[in-house]
Amino acid sequence: MADIEADVIVVGSGVSGALLAAKLSAAGVKVAVLEAGSPVDRSEAVQRYWDALIKVPECPYPVSPEADHPVSDNLDHWYRQVGPEKFKSTYVKVLGGTTWHWLGTCLRFVPNDFRLSSTYGRGVDWPIGYQELEKFYGEAEAEIGVSGDSAESLGAPRSSRYPMPAIPPTFLDKAYARALAGTKYEVRSTPQGRNSAERDDRPACCGNASCIPVCPVQAKYDATVHVTRAKKGGAAIHTETTATSIDVGPDGRISAIRFRRRDRSEGTAVGKVFVLAAHAIETPRLLLNSASEQRPGGVANSSDQVGRNLMDHPTQLSWALAPEPLWPYRGPLSTSGIENLRDGEFRRERPAFRIEIGNDGWSWPTGAPVTTAVELAQQGLRGKALDAALRDQASRHVRMASLIEQLPEPQNRVTLDPGEKDFYGVPLPRLFYSLDSYVQDGLAAAREAHAEIFGKLGATQIQHRDGAEGAGHIIGTARMGADPKSSVVDRALRSHDHANLFILGSTVFPTSATANPTLTIAALSLRAADAVKAALVG
Repeated sequence: MADIEADVIVVGSGVSGALLAAKLSAAGVKVAVLEAGSPVDRSEAVQRYWDALIKVPECPYPVSPEADHPVSDNLDHWYRQVGPEKFKSTYVKVLGGTTWHWLGTCLRFVPNDFRLSSTYGRGVDWPIGYQELEKFYGEAEAEIGVSGDSAESLGAPRSSRYPMPAIPPTFLDKAYARALAGTKYEVRSTPQGRNSAERDDRPACCGNASCIPVCPVQAKYDATVHVTRAKKGGAAIHTETTATSIDVGPDGRISAIRFRRRDRSEGTAVGKVFVLAAHAIETPRLLLNSASEQRPGGVANSSDQVGRNLMDHPTQLSWALAPEPLWPYRGPLSTSGIENLRDGEFRRERPAFRIEIGNDGWSWPTGAPVTTAVELAQQGLRGKALDAALRDQASRHVRMASLIEQLPEPQNRVTLDPGEKDFYGVPLPRLFYSLDSYVQDGLAAAREAHAEIFGKLGATQIQHRDGAEGAGHIIGTARMGADPKSSVVDRALRSHDHANLFILGSTVFPTSATANPTLTIAALSLRAADAVKAALVG
Protein backbone atom coordinates (compact mmCIF):
# COMPACT_ATOMS: atom_id res chain seq x y z
CA MET A 1 0.00 0.00 0.00
CA ALA A 2 1.30 3.48 -0.91
CA ASP A 3 2.28 5.92 1.82
CA ILE A 4 1.03 8.91 -0.21
CA GLU A 5 -1.80 8.77 -2.74
CA ALA A 6 -3.27 11.51 -4.91
CA ASP A 7 -4.47 12.15 -8.43
CA VAL A 8 -1.35 14.21 -9.13
CA ILE A 9 2.02 13.86 -7.40
CA VAL A 10 4.18 16.98 -7.67
CA VAL A 11 7.88 16.91 -6.77
CA GLY A 12 9.06 20.36 -5.71
CA SER A 13 7.32 23.37 -4.18
CA GLY A 14 9.05 26.21 -6.03
CA VAL A 15 7.19 28.55 -8.34
CA SER A 16 6.32 25.93 -10.99
CA GLY A 17 5.19 23.19 -8.61
CA ALA A 18 3.36 25.55 -6.27
CA LEU A 19 1.51 27.33 -9.09
CA LEU A 20 0.43 24.06 -10.67
CA ALA A 21 -0.65 22.60 -7.32
CA ALA A 22 -2.70 25.71 -6.54
CA LYS A 23 -4.43 25.65 -9.93
CA LEU A 24 -5.19 21.93 -9.84
CA SER A 25 -6.43 21.87 -6.25
CA ALA A 26 -8.69 24.84 -6.94
CA ALA A 27 -10.24 22.74 -9.74
CA GLY A 28 -10.94 19.88 -7.36
CA VAL A 29 -7.97 17.71 -8.27
CA LYS A 30 -6.40 15.78 -5.40
CA VAL A 31 -2.75 16.88 -5.27
CA ALA A 32 0.20 15.86 -3.11
CA VAL A 33 3.45 17.85 -3.14
CA LEU A 34 6.77 16.28 -2.10
CA GLU A 35 9.30 18.84 -0.85
CA ALA A 36 12.79 17.93 0.36
CA GLY A 37 13.12 21.08 2.46
CA SER A 38 11.41 22.49 5.52
CA PRO A 39 9.15 25.53 5.96
CA VAL A 40 11.06 28.77 6.49
CA ASP A 41 10.43 31.01 9.49
CA ARG A 42 10.83 34.43 7.90
CA SER A 43 11.91 36.23 11.05
CA GLU A 44 14.54 33.58 11.78
CA ALA A 45 15.78 33.75 8.18
CA VAL A 46 16.12 37.53 8.40
CA GLN A 47 18.05 37.21 11.66
CA ARG A 48 20.41 34.67 10.12
CA TYR A 49 21.00 37.07 7.23
CA TRP A 50 21.73 39.95 9.61
CA ASP A 51 24.10 37.78 11.64
CA ALA A 52 25.96 36.27 8.66
CA LEU A 53 29.52 37.48 8.20
CA ILE A 54 29.43 36.46 4.52
CA LYS A 55 26.09 37.52 3.06
CA VAL A 56 25.65 35.15 0.13
CA PRO A 57 22.17 34.32 -1.24
CA GLU A 58 21.96 31.09 0.74
CA CYS A 59 22.98 32.46 4.15
CA PRO A 60 19.42 32.60 5.60
CA TYR A 61 18.84 28.97 4.53
CA PRO A 62 21.56 26.87 6.15
CA VAL A 63 22.62 23.61 4.58
CA SER A 64 22.28 20.34 6.44
CA PRO A 65 22.89 16.73 5.44
CA GLU A 66 19.13 16.23 5.34
CA ALA A 67 18.49 19.14 2.93
CA ASP A 68 21.82 19.79 1.30
CA HIS A 69 22.31 22.27 -1.53
CA PRO A 70 25.05 24.36 -3.15
CA VAL A 71 26.33 27.57 -1.56
CA SER A 72 27.86 30.47 -3.46
CA ASP A 73 31.02 30.79 -1.38
CA ASN A 74 31.75 27.04 -1.44
CA LEU A 75 30.47 25.52 -4.68
CA ASP A 76 32.50 22.36 -4.14
CA HIS A 77 30.43 21.61 -1.06
CA TRP A 78 27.69 20.15 -3.29
CA TYR A 79 28.67 20.25 -6.96
CA ARG A 80 31.30 17.87 -8.30
CA GLN A 81 32.68 19.91 -11.18
CA VAL A 82 34.78 18.42 -13.97
CA GLY A 83 34.54 21.05 -16.72
CA PRO A 84 36.87 23.90 -17.68
CA GLU A 85 34.53 26.44 -16.03
CA LYS A 86 32.87 26.47 -12.64
CA PHE A 87 29.09 26.47 -12.75
CA LYS A 88 28.35 29.21 -10.21
CA SER A 89 24.57 29.35 -9.86
CA THR A 90 22.86 27.81 -6.86
CA TYR A 91 19.49 26.91 -5.36
CA VAL A 92 18.02 26.09 -1.97
CA LYS A 93 15.87 23.27 -0.64
CA VAL A 94 13.08 24.85 1.38
CA LEU A 95 9.30 25.04 1.14
CA GLY A 96 8.77 27.61 -1.62
CA GLY A 97 12.05 26.84 -3.32
CA THR A 98 14.58 29.34 -4.60
CA THR A 99 11.98 32.10 -4.95
CA TRP A 100 12.93 32.87 -1.35
CA HIS A 101 16.16 34.47 -2.58
CA TRP A 102 15.35 35.53 -6.14
CA LEU A 103 15.65 39.20 -7.08
CA GLY A 104 12.06 39.48 -8.35
CA THR A 105 12.77 40.46 -11.97
CA CYS A 106 9.75 39.54 -14.15
CA LEU A 107 10.66 40.07 -17.79
CA ARG A 108 8.97 38.29 -20.66
CA PHE A 109 10.99 36.69 -23.42
CA VAL A 110 10.87 38.57 -26.72
CA PRO A 111 9.30 36.83 -29.75
CA ASN A 112 12.55 35.95 -31.50
CA ASP A 113 13.77 34.15 -28.39
CA PHE A 114 11.41 31.33 -29.36
CA ARG A 115 12.77 31.06 -32.92
CA LEU A 116 16.48 31.63 -32.50
CA SER A 117 17.54 28.98 -35.01
CA SER A 118 15.14 29.88 -37.81
CA THR A 119 15.76 33.62 -37.40
CA TYR A 120 19.48 33.80 -36.65
CA GLY A 121 20.86 30.32 -37.32
CA ARG A 122 21.81 29.78 -33.68
CA GLY A 123 20.71 27.26 -31.07
CA VAL A 124 17.31 25.64 -31.59
CA ASP A 125 13.72 26.81 -31.94
CA TRP A 126 11.13 26.24 -29.23
CA PRO A 127 8.12 24.08 -30.19
CA ILE A 128 5.87 26.97 -29.13
CA GLY A 129 5.92 30.65 -30.05
CA TYR A 130 5.47 33.89 -28.17
CA GLN A 131 1.82 34.27 -29.16
CA GLU A 132 0.94 30.88 -27.69
CA LEU A 133 2.43 31.94 -24.38
CA GLU A 134 1.35 35.60 -24.34
CA LYS A 135 -1.93 35.19 -22.47
CA PHE A 136 -0.21 32.94 -19.94
CA TYR A 137 2.40 35.62 -19.39
CA GLY A 138 -0.46 37.93 -18.42
CA GLU A 139 -1.91 35.30 -16.09
CA ALA A 140 1.50 34.72 -14.52
CA GLU A 141 1.93 38.45 -13.89
CA ALA A 142 -1.44 38.48 -12.15
CA GLU A 143 -0.67 35.36 -10.08
CA ILE A 144 2.75 36.58 -8.96
CA GLY A 145 1.70 40.20 -8.60
CA VAL A 146 4.02 42.09 -10.93
CA SER A 147 4.61 45.82 -10.69
CA GLY A 148 5.49 47.36 -14.03
CA ASP A 149 4.99 50.14 -16.54
CA SER A 150 2.17 48.94 -18.82
CA ALA A 151 3.08 51.57 -21.43
CA GLU A 152 6.42 49.83 -22.06
CA SER A 153 6.37 46.52 -23.95
CA LEU A 154 10.15 46.03 -23.56
CA GLY A 155 10.16 44.20 -26.89
CA ALA A 156 7.34 41.81 -25.93
CA PRO A 157 3.84 42.90 -27.12
CA ARG A 158 1.23 42.83 -24.38
CA SER A 159 -2.53 42.25 -24.32
CA SER A 160 -2.94 42.96 -20.60
CA ARG A 161 -1.79 45.52 -18.08
CA TYR A 162 0.44 44.85 -15.13
CA PRO A 163 -1.60 44.35 -11.96
CA MET A 164 0.29 47.13 -10.17
CA PRO A 165 2.14 50.32 -11.15
CA ALA A 166 5.91 50.18 -11.53
CA ILE A 167 8.22 50.41 -8.55
CA PRO A 168 9.45 54.04 -8.67
CA PRO A 169 12.92 54.57 -10.16
CA THR A 170 15.65 55.44 -7.70
CA PHE A 171 17.72 58.62 -7.65
CA LEU A 172 20.50 56.49 -9.16
CA ASP A 173 18.22 55.21 -11.95
CA LYS A 174 17.31 58.77 -12.88
CA ALA A 175 20.97 59.74 -13.10
CA TYR A 176 21.59 56.92 -15.58
CA ALA A 177 18.52 57.95 -17.59
CA ARG A 178 19.71 61.56 -17.83
CA ALA A 179 23.24 60.58 -18.79
CA LEU A 180 22.06 58.14 -21.47
CA ALA A 181 19.26 60.25 -22.98
CA GLY A 182 19.57 60.24 -26.77
CA THR A 183 21.95 57.26 -26.84
CA LYS A 184 21.21 53.69 -27.89
CA TYR A 185 20.91 52.71 -24.23
CA GLU A 186 17.29 53.06 -23.11
CA VAL A 187 16.80 53.04 -19.33
CA ARG A 188 13.44 51.57 -18.42
CA SER A 189 11.64 50.45 -15.27
CA THR A 190 12.13 46.74 -14.61
CA PRO A 191 8.92 44.68 -14.10
CA GLN A 192 9.20 43.09 -10.68
CA GLY A 193 7.42 40.44 -8.66
CA ARG A 194 7.06 42.72 -5.67
CA ASN A 195 4.15 44.83 -4.54
CA SER A 196 4.18 48.53 -5.30
CA ALA A 197 0.88 48.70 -3.37
CA GLU A 198 -0.74 46.47 -0.79
CA ARG A 199 -2.13 43.41 -2.58
CA ASP A 200 -3.18 39.88 -1.64
CA ASP A 201 -2.65 40.56 2.07
CA ARG A 202 0.98 41.46 1.38
CA PRO A 203 2.39 44.95 1.96
CA ALA A 204 4.00 47.29 -0.53
CA CYS A 205 7.79 47.24 -0.84
CA CYS A 206 9.36 49.44 1.82
CA GLY A 207 12.92 49.29 0.52
CA ASN A 208 14.62 46.92 2.93
CA ALA A 209 17.43 46.39 0.38
CA SER A 210 17.74 42.65 1.07
CA CYS A 211 15.61 41.22 -1.77
CA ILE A 212 18.49 38.81 -2.20
CA PRO A 213 18.56 36.83 0.05
CA VAL A 214 15.29 37.51 1.92
CA CYS A 215 12.44 40.02 1.89
CA PRO A 216 11.60 40.71 5.56
CA VAL A 217 7.95 41.67 4.90
CA GLN A 218 7.01 39.44 1.88
CA ALA A 219 6.39 42.40 -0.38
CA LYS A 220 8.44 40.35 -2.84
CA TYR A 221 6.63 37.26 -4.11
CA ASP A 222 7.80 33.83 -3.11
CA ALA A 223 6.17 30.51 -3.91
CA THR A 224 4.77 30.03 -0.41
CA VAL A 225 1.98 32.31 -1.66
CA HIS A 226 0.81 29.50 -3.94
CA VAL A 227 1.74 26.74 -1.50
CA THR A 228 -0.76 28.36 0.88
CA ARG A 229 -3.40 28.56 -1.85
CA ALA A 230 -2.79 24.92 -2.75
CA LYS A 231 -3.26 23.88 0.89
CA LYS A 232 -6.52 25.86 1.08
CA GLY A 233 -7.67 23.98 -2.01
CA GLY A 234 -7.00 20.67 -0.31
CA ALA A 235 -3.50 19.84 -1.53
CA ALA A 236 -1.34 17.78 0.84
CA ILE A 237 2.14 19.27 1.33
CA HIS A 238 4.75 16.77 2.48
CA THR A 239 7.89 18.62 3.61
CA GLU A 240 11.18 16.93 4.54
CA THR A 241 10.29 14.28 1.95
CA THR A 242 13.02 13.69 -0.62
CA ALA A 243 12.19 11.93 -3.89
CA THR A 244 14.95 9.42 -4.64
CA SER A 245 13.80 7.39 -7.64
CA ILE A 246 10.93 6.78 -10.05
CA ASP A 247 9.23 3.45 -10.79
CA VAL A 248 7.95 2.64 -14.27
CA GLY A 249 5.29 0.03 -14.90
CA PRO A 250 5.33 -2.56 -17.69
CA ASP A 251 3.05 -0.30 -19.76
CA GLY A 252 5.65 2.49 -19.74
CA ARG A 253 3.64 4.69 -17.40
CA ILE A 254 5.09 6.02 -14.16
CA SER A 255 3.73 3.90 -11.32
CA ALA A 256 5.28 5.51 -8.22
CA ILE A 257 7.88 7.87 -6.86
CA ARG A 258 10.03 6.53 -4.06
CA PHE A 259 11.06 8.90 -1.29
CA ARG A 260 12.97 8.99 1.97
CA ARG A 261 12.30 11.02 5.09
CA ARG A 262 14.86 12.52 7.41
CA ASP A 263 14.62 9.58 9.81
CA ARG A 264 15.72 7.48 6.79
CA SER A 265 12.33 5.77 6.57
CA GLU A 266 11.21 5.04 3.04
CA GLY A 267 7.90 5.33 1.25
CA THR A 268 6.15 5.54 -2.10
CA ALA A 269 3.88 8.15 -3.63
CA VAL A 270 1.31 6.84 -6.08
CA GLY A 271 -0.91 8.81 -8.44
CA LYS A 272 -2.41 8.94 -11.89
CA VAL A 273 -0.11 11.75 -13.10
CA PHE A 274 3.37 12.71 -11.89
CA VAL A 275 4.95 16.16 -12.23
CA LEU A 276 8.63 16.93 -11.68
CA ALA A 277 9.17 20.54 -10.66
CA ALA A 278 12.45 20.12 -8.83
CA HIS A 279 14.78 22.53 -10.68
CA ALA A 280 17.26 21.93 -13.49
CA ILE A 281 19.83 20.17 -11.32
CA GLU A 282 17.57 18.05 -9.12
CA THR A 283 15.16 16.98 -11.88
CA PRO A 284 17.79 15.29 -14.09
CA ARG A 285 19.46 13.94 -10.96
CA LEU A 286 16.21 12.17 -10.03
CA LEU A 287 15.58 10.91 -13.57
CA LEU A 288 19.13 9.58 -13.96
CA ASN A 289 19.07 7.94 -10.54
CA SER A 290 16.01 5.98 -11.67
CA ALA A 291 17.98 3.85 -14.14
CA SER A 292 17.00 0.21 -14.39
CA GLU A 293 17.78 -2.81 -16.51
CA GLN A 294 14.96 -1.80 -18.85
CA ARG A 295 16.06 1.84 -18.88
CA PRO A 296 19.81 1.97 -18.29
CA GLY A 297 19.94 5.67 -19.19
CA GLY A 298 17.30 6.56 -16.62
CA VAL A 299 13.65 7.54 -16.82
CA ALA A 300 12.38 9.75 -19.69
CA ASN A 301 15.78 9.52 -21.37
CA SER A 302 15.38 7.56 -24.60
CA SER A 303 16.75 10.68 -26.35
CA ASP A 304 19.88 10.80 -24.13
CA GLN A 305 19.03 14.46 -23.51
CA VAL A 306 18.34 14.28 -19.76
CA GLY A 307 21.00 16.35 -18.02
CA ARG A 308 22.32 17.86 -21.25
CA ASN A 309 22.33 21.50 -22.42
CA LEU A 310 22.95 23.01 -18.98
CA MET A 311 22.81 26.80 -19.28
CA ASP A 312 22.89 29.95 -17.17
CA HIS A 313 23.07 33.63 -18.01
CA PRO A 314 26.84 34.12 -17.73
CA THR A 315 27.10 37.57 -16.21
CA GLN A 316 29.55 40.37 -16.88
CA LEU A 317 29.90 42.39 -13.70
CA SER A 318 31.36 45.92 -13.80
CA TRP A 319 31.59 48.68 -11.21
CA ALA A 320 32.86 52.24 -10.97
CA LEU A 321 32.86 55.44 -8.92
CA ALA A 322 30.36 58.12 -9.95
CA PRO A 323 31.49 61.78 -9.94
CA GLU A 324 28.78 62.77 -7.47
CA PRO A 325 26.65 61.04 -4.82
CA LEU A 326 23.96 58.77 -6.31
CA TRP A 327 23.03 57.15 -3.01
CA PRO A 328 23.08 53.37 -3.61
CA TYR A 329 22.48 50.72 -0.94
CA ARG A 330 18.80 51.66 -0.68
CA GLY A 331 15.58 50.07 -1.94
CA PRO A 332 15.22 46.97 -4.13
CA LEU A 333 18.57 45.78 -5.42
CA SER A 334 17.61 46.72 -8.98
CA THR A 335 14.66 48.78 -10.22
CA SER A 336 15.71 49.72 -13.76
CA GLY A 337 17.61 48.22 -16.64
CA ILE A 338 18.47 48.49 -20.31
CA GLU A 339 16.34 46.00 -22.24
CA ASN A 340 16.63 47.16 -25.87
CA LEU A 341 19.80 45.13 -26.52
CA ARG A 342 18.01 41.78 -26.25
CA ASP A 343 17.35 41.20 -29.96
CA GLY A 344 18.83 42.03 -33.36
CA GLU A 345 20.80 40.70 -36.31
CA PHE A 346 23.93 40.78 -34.15
CA ARG A 347 22.71 37.51 -32.61
CA ARG A 348 24.08 35.72 -35.67
CA GLU A 349 27.57 36.69 -34.48
CA ARG A 350 27.33 37.17 -30.72
CA PRO A 351 24.69 36.75 -28.00
CA ALA A 352 22.15 39.25 -26.80
CA PHE A 353 22.25 40.56 -23.26
CA ARG A 354 20.25 42.70 -20.89
CA ILE A 355 21.84 45.22 -18.56
CA GLU A 356 20.75 45.34 -14.95
CA ILE A 357 21.41 48.65 -13.19
CA GLY A 358 22.23 47.93 -9.56
CA ASN A 359 21.07 49.88 -6.55
CA ASP A 360 23.37 47.82 -4.33
CA GLY A 361 26.60 49.70 -4.99
CA TRP A 362 29.66 47.50 -4.86
CA SER A 363 28.18 44.90 -2.51
CA TRP A 364 28.03 42.18 -5.17
CA PRO A 365 31.54 42.54 -6.59
CA THR A 366 33.48 43.61 -3.49
CA GLY A 367 31.35 43.18 -0.36
CA ALA A 368 31.13 46.94 0.09
CA PRO A 369 30.48 49.09 2.03
CA VAL A 370 32.00 46.93 4.78
CA THR A 371 35.09 46.23 2.70
CA THR A 372 35.34 49.92 1.83
CA ALA A 373 35.53 50.79 5.52
CA VAL A 374 38.25 48.17 5.99
CA GLU A 375 40.31 49.53 3.10
CA LEU A 376 40.02 53.11 4.34
CA ALA A 377 41.00 52.07 7.86
CA GLN A 378 44.01 50.23 6.45
CA GLN A 379 45.01 53.52 4.85
CA GLY A 380 45.23 55.00 8.33
CA LEU A 381 41.94 56.91 8.42
CA ARG A 382 40.19 57.13 11.76
CA GLY A 383 37.27 58.91 13.42
CA LYS A 384 35.68 61.76 11.51
CA ALA A 385 38.12 61.41 8.62
CA LEU A 386 37.18 57.75 8.18
CA ASP A 387 33.47 58.58 8.42
CA ALA A 388 33.74 61.34 5.82
CA ALA A 389 35.73 59.21 3.38
CA LEU A 390 33.33 56.28 3.77
CA ARG A 391 30.32 58.51 3.16
CA ASP A 392 31.96 60.02 0.09
CA GLN A 393 32.95 56.73 -1.51
CA ALA A 394 29.90 54.62 -0.64
CA SER A 395 27.53 57.31 -1.93
CA ARG A 396 29.20 57.09 -5.34
CA HIS A 397 29.43 53.32 -5.82
CA VAL A 398 27.72 52.17 -9.02
CA ARG A 399 27.58 48.78 -10.70
CA MET A 400 26.03 47.08 -13.71
CA ALA A 401 25.55 43.45 -14.64
CA SER A 402 24.92 42.14 -18.14
CA LEU A 403 23.13 38.80 -18.37
CA ILE A 404 24.45 37.02 -21.46
CA GLU A 405 22.48 34.62 -23.63
CA GLN A 406 24.00 31.15 -23.63
CA LEU A 407 23.38 28.55 -26.31
CA PRO A 408 22.55 24.90 -25.54
CA GLU A 409 25.65 22.72 -25.79
CA PRO A 410 25.16 18.97 -25.23
CA GLN A 411 28.49 18.55 -23.44
CA ASN A 412 27.40 21.03 -20.75
CA ARG A 413 25.53 18.65 -18.56
CA VAL A 414 24.46 17.20 -15.22
CA THR A 415 25.35 13.59 -14.52
CA LEU A 416 25.67 11.51 -11.35
CA ASP A 417 28.93 11.44 -9.45
CA PRO A 418 30.30 7.89 -9.48
CA GLY A 419 31.69 8.05 -5.97
CA GLU A 420 29.84 10.38 -3.61
CA LYS A 421 26.24 10.24 -2.43
CA ASP A 422 24.01 12.40 -0.28
CA PHE A 423 22.28 11.60 3.00
CA TYR A 424 19.60 9.61 1.13
CA GLY A 425 21.96 7.57 -1.01
CA VAL A 426 21.47 9.57 -4.21
CA PRO A 427 24.71 10.39 -6.11
CA LEU A 428 25.80 14.02 -5.92
CA PRO A 429 25.43 16.14 -9.07
CA ARG A 430 28.47 16.00 -11.33
CA LEU A 431 28.69 19.01 -13.67
CA PHE A 432 30.59 19.66 -16.88
CA TYR A 433 30.36 23.33 -17.87
CA SER A 434 32.13 25.47 -20.42
CA LEU A 435 31.69 28.85 -22.11
CA ASP A 436 32.12 28.87 -25.88
CA SER A 437 33.43 31.66 -28.09
CA TYR A 438 29.87 32.92 -28.68
CA VAL A 439 29.46 33.64 -24.96
CA GLN A 440 32.97 35.10 -24.75
CA ASP A 441 32.11 37.52 -27.55
CA GLY A 442 28.99 38.53 -25.61
CA LEU A 443 30.99 39.16 -22.46
CA ALA A 444 33.39 41.34 -24.43
CA ALA A 445 30.51 43.31 -25.98
CA ALA A 446 29.02 43.80 -22.51
CA ARG A 447 32.31 45.18 -21.16
CA GLU A 448 32.41 47.65 -24.03
CA ALA A 449 28.83 48.71 -23.34
CA HIS A 450 29.52 49.10 -19.62
CA ALA A 451 32.60 51.23 -20.30
CA GLU A 452 30.63 53.45 -22.65
CA ILE A 453 27.78 53.86 -20.17
CA PHE A 454 30.10 54.61 -17.28
CA GLY A 455 31.80 57.14 -19.54
CA LYS A 456 28.50 58.90 -20.17
CA LEU A 457 27.93 58.90 -16.43
CA GLY A 458 31.33 60.51 -15.87
CA ALA A 459 32.42 57.61 -13.67
CA THR A 460 36.02 56.75 -12.86
CA GLN A 461 37.88 53.75 -11.39
CA ILE A 462 36.01 51.48 -13.83
CA GLN A 463 36.54 47.80 -13.13
CA HIS A 464 35.31 44.70 -14.96
CA ARG A 465 35.11 41.23 -13.42
CA ASP A 466 37.57 38.91 -15.13
CA GLY A 467 35.42 35.94 -16.07
CA ALA A 468 31.69 35.38 -15.90
CA GLU A 469 29.61 35.34 -12.75
CA GLY A 470 26.58 33.09 -12.33
CA ALA A 471 23.18 34.73 -12.57
CA GLY A 472 21.43 32.18 -10.38
CA HIS A 473 19.51 30.96 -13.43
CA ILE A 474 19.84 27.20 -13.88
CA ILE A 475 18.42 26.40 -17.32
CA GLY A 476 18.06 23.37 -19.58
CA THR A 477 18.75 19.67 -18.85
CA ALA A 478 15.33 18.28 -19.97
CA ARG A 479 14.32 20.41 -22.89
CA MET A 480 11.04 20.54 -24.74
CA GLY A 481 10.82 19.83 -28.43
CA ALA A 482 8.74 18.28 -31.19
CA ASP A 483 11.18 15.45 -31.94
CA PRO A 484 11.40 12.70 -29.28
CA LYS A 485 14.90 11.89 -30.52
CA SER A 486 16.29 15.28 -29.51
CA SER A 487 14.13 16.39 -26.58
CA VAL A 488 12.70 15.11 -23.31
CA VAL A 489 9.19 16.62 -23.22
CA ASP A 490 6.74 17.79 -25.85
CA ARG A 491 5.15 21.21 -26.27
CA ALA A 492 2.70 20.41 -23.44
CA LEU A 493 5.66 19.51 -21.17
CA ARG A 494 4.66 15.83 -21.21
CA SER A 495 7.43 13.25 -21.38
CA HIS A 496 7.86 11.70 -24.82
CA ASP A 497 8.53 8.38 -23.09
CA HIS A 498 5.89 8.27 -20.35
CA ALA A 499 2.36 9.52 -20.99
CA ASN A 500 1.65 10.37 -17.34
CA LEU A 501 4.89 12.25 -16.57
CA PHE A 502 5.28 16.05 -16.90
CA ILE A 503 8.33 18.22 -16.25
CA LEU A 504 8.13 21.90 -15.32
CA GLY A 505 10.54 24.77 -14.71
CA SER A 506 13.47 26.28 -16.59
CA THR A 507 14.60 22.65 -16.96
CA VAL A 508 12.53 22.49 -20.16
CA PHE A 509 13.83 25.67 -21.81
CA PRO A 510 15.44 24.81 -25.18
CA THR A 511 17.45 28.07 -25.09
CA SER A 512 18.26 30.58 -22.39
CA ALA A 513 17.36 33.91 -24.06
CA THR A 514 18.26 36.88 -21.82
CA ALA A 515 15.25 37.43 -19.57
CA ASN A 516 15.40 36.24 -15.98
CA PRO A 517 13.50 32.93 -16.26
CA THR A 518 10.93 33.00 -13.44
CA LEU A 519 8.06 34.65 -15.30
CA THR A 520 8.44 32.25 -18.23
CA ILE A 521 8.58 29.32 -15.79
CA ALA A 522 5.30 30.52 -14.29
CA ALA A 523 3.63 31.05 -17.68
CA LEU A 524 4.61 27.57 -18.86
CA SER A 525 3.32 26.03 -15.65
CA LEU A 526 -0.04 27.74 -16.00
CA ARG A 527 -0.21 26.59 -19.62
CA ALA A 528 0.54 23.01 -18.56
CA ALA A 529 -2.33 22.85 -16.06
CA ASP A 530 -4.94 21.93 -18.68
CA ALA A 531 -2.72 19.21 -20.16
CA VAL A 532 -2.16 17.70 -16.70
CA LYS A 533 -5.91 17.70 -16.01
CA ALA A 534 -6.56 16.11 -19.41
CA ALA A 535 -4.01 13.39 -18.65
CA LEU A 536 -6.05 12.38 -15.61
CA VAL A 537 -8.82 11.14 -17.88
CA GLY A 538 -6.70 10.26 -20.88
